[in-house]
Amino acid sequence: MTDVAARKAALRTEALARRATLDEPARKQVADQLVATIDALALAPGAVVSGFVPVRGEIDPMPLLEALSARGHPLALPAVVGPTELVFRRWRPGEALEAAGFGLRHPPPEAGLVDPDVLLVPLAAFDRRGHRIGYGRGYYDRALARLDAIGRRRAIGVAFAVQEVPAVPDEPHDRRLDAVLTDEGFRPTA
Repeated sequence: MTDVAARKAALRTEALARRATLDEPARKQVADQLVATIDALALAPGAVVSGFVPVRGEIDPMPLLEALSARGHPLALPAVVGPTELVFRRWRPGEALEAAGFGLRHPPPEAGLVDPDVLLVPLAAFDRRGHRIGYGRGYYDRALARLDAIGRRRAIGVAFAVQEVPAVPDEPHDRRLDAVLTDEGFRPTA
């Protein structure tokens, strides 16, 4: 393991431990609070937004996704295909999801693929500069690189404020977030 990978692993562990201390009522309140940030996202009309189904204590973006859908934004959810690729499948609130690896759920293949304009990105840790630490497999880094090659996408990290760290050691392949959305509000990155 490289020095950067070891530092990221330590920061990931610390941030996830802080996230694990949040109780269920607080988590539910935060999920509902995210909806209040909808105007701050400043989305173009009809922009396709990718969210995620929360796992392992992640912040729940589902109420926000429902509000975005009600405003006419087409939605997508990620699906891991093959050993390393993350794609995005169309989804509407209430549509069935199927079980996937790592405890994930995603739309079935017949939902169809879409390239989102805006990605609400799950993460383990983040810093004020917009660098993030995921779960160590690089799915979002690769997906954002693929999408950005077509045309730059907005990537907005979604997490609890307790997941912020002073500085994420970044590498050339790491894609900086454009903003971070937490229980403390929406914040463009510097």
